[in-house]
Amino acid sequence: MTPAIFSLSGPVLTDAEREFFGDADPAGYILFGRNVETRVQLRALTDDLRAIHGRERLFICIDQEGGRVARMKPPEWPAYPAGEVFDRLYDLAPVSAITAARANAQALALDLAEAGISVDCTPLLDVRQPGAHDVIGDRALGSEPLRVAALGRAVLDGLAATGIAGAIKHLPGHGRAQADSHKELPTVTASAAELERDLAPFRALANTPIAMTGHIRFTAWDAENPATLSPFVVQEIIRKRIGFDGLLLTDDIDMEALSGTIPERSRRAIAAGCDVVLYCWARMEDMIGIAKALPAMTPEAHARLERALGHAASSPSVASQAQLVETRDALLGLLVEGQA
Repeated sequence: MTPAIFSLSGPVLTDAEREFFGDADPAGYILFGRNVETRVQLRALTDDLRAIHGRERLFICIDQEGGRVARMKPPEWPAYPAGEVFDRLYDLAPVSAITAARANAQALALDLAEAGISVDCTPLLDVRQPGAHDVIGDRALGSEPLRVAALGRAVLDGLAATGIAGAIKHLPGHGRAQADSHKELPTVTASAAELERDLAPFRALANTPIAMTGHIRFTAWDAENPATLSPFVVQEIIRKRIGFDGLLLTDDIDMEALSGTIPERSRRAIAAGCDVVLYCWARMEDMIGIAKALPAMTPEAHARLERALGHAASSPSVASQAQLVETRDALLGLLVEGQA
């Protein structure tokens, strides 16, 4: 198995993609807006991916956070709020905020389960910092670590209740970044003591089966390498200090925060200790290069993948989406009452 999450060019598999994926046997796939048109089309696409490998349990993920990061959009699918709204409700009623976040995630996950998607790349556990770049912004669950952890736990529980695995991101924390890692490499100069605040939510939820790294350089830990490519950050900070022992994905390996060719970046990420490389742009030459550059998935990484898929395959609840949305909206209505 190739330790990579690959991507698709459109709403149906091309013949070249089908042949390549069958040969490369990637750990899984990620879907984007270009792959999503209708409910029937999306389910046919995910069924097609499973048929390539002949296995029902397959890692198929998507970024469906709510707010501005949502690949499945109206009018075909409902819109869901960004994380910030639950942070605001927490100011008024913490228990209500946790209940609302759980109900929202459970309702959202019903869309994913219907579509044959097994993993949602959420929640963000990045602690929001004043003056940081808005790439995180309203996607964050707050600026207080324990609150972020509590709301993040609610999101993970809501997803799991519908049979979907969540993936926490962006380890070891994107909240201080002064730049968008899609466009350039952010450098964080906070001290190791200050960074303990950023680690706290990840440490609290370290038993989550899946996590994603951030392409950020932390001078307190490694003045040369971004976290994704840093053996020290991956092995000492993420694995040991945070205590995360689940499946560790890179953020998109093609982001401009990283340098070198796509295969070179991929090799470095796996060598640093990441389990799986995430590649999002569906360029066949890049995916072929990744498959050629990487060793086979390690037994340890394969075991982590199997644990993650087992989590995603848990029995879904019977709550209806309408009931869950009604619960969420009734609780979020407290925000309007609080402003009256």
